[in-house]
Amino acid sequence: MNATPSTSIVANGLSSNGDTPPTGQSEYSFNGSHREPTNFTLAQNGFSHPPYQMHNEEIVHHLYHAGFQTGNYADTILHVHQNTYRLHAIVLSRSPLLAHLMSTSPQSGAQRVIYVQLEHEPEVTQEGFAIALGYLYSSVSLSLIRPDNARGVLAAGCLLGGMDELCGYAYDACRQSINVETINEWLEFIDTIPSSPDGSLTPELSLTSVFGHFAQRLRDDVFHFLVVTLPNALEINSSESDPSQVHTGRDTLLRVFSLVPFDMFKSAVESRAFEIGSDQTRFKFAKDVIEMRRKGIARGHGAEETVVLAFGGGHPGGSAVHVTRKIRKRPLWKVNP
Repeated sequence: MNATPSTSIVANGLSSNGDTPPTGQSEYSFNGSHREPTNFTLAQNGFSHPPYQMHNEEIVHHLYHAGFQTGNYADTILHVHQNTYRLHAIVLSRSPLLAHLMSTSPQSGAQRVIYVQLEHEPEVTQEGFAIALGYLYSSVSLSLIRPDNARGVLAAGCLLGGMDELCGYAYDACRQSINVETINEWLEFIDTIPSSPDGSLTPELSLTSVFGHFAQRLRDDVFHFLVVTLPNALEINSSESDPSQVHTGRDTLLRVFSLVPFDMFKSAVESRAFEIGSDQTRFKFAKDVIEMRRKGIARGHGAEETVVLAFGGGHPGGSAVHVTRKIRKRPLWKVNP
């Protein structure tokens, strides 16, 4: 009969409590005894649970309450913002950033002391950082993510690293929070992200932004909201809508687009997915938006924006409406000798 190899959980050549298991003995044995676990099959798709799952949950609950919330038996002091946390090095080592700080920061006392500098990371909020820290101890932190703190949590999770699930939850909350009431805030956020002429992130930003690849995803989400979701919600191009409702919806769309950064405004108006009517309707809309932007409502003072309608429908498959911008030249004054 062939012996089935057991799954090893040996660390540094030692089993639990420092004992090296004898040859042929399961690494699950404790203190040299032969109390091996009963054989069982782990069912898939959540139809049954391993017998030790409740025990694991109790340990995680204890770590979060006694370790993170209370700070009992802490061996590491973490300073961030104006806050001080009493934490545990073995748990903090789950974060690549914190593991690096712990291994490189000089230590002079019994407790390790590390500092997280966030002066250049304004998107990382105090609440977001606290939720991300708690996630190192327990996934219960996921329940603390809300639309109003999700971006700060996402920034903190990306900064600390090793938190794909937390970042995914926070990103979904961010995406779902984009609406008419919050679009101005999201436009201000997008305006801080430099982009290349085609609307994608610059190579330098993709390497240095705390949000990493989530920055481009959030930009794309805001763009989709402007081009598809918002016009549909306002029923701009619906033949069944009440005329007064369409007028009100158009005013709302004008107000929102008057605040859109130019590169995104240009891409949105020229997009075939921006279905608010005919090319003439889209041209008139863009012209009205530019007039509002010219009055100083929009960003980018000192630039002159124009829109043209190409006769013949423009390029096949392309847009007949084109938006351009040029910097106003300062008048030159001739000085007589």
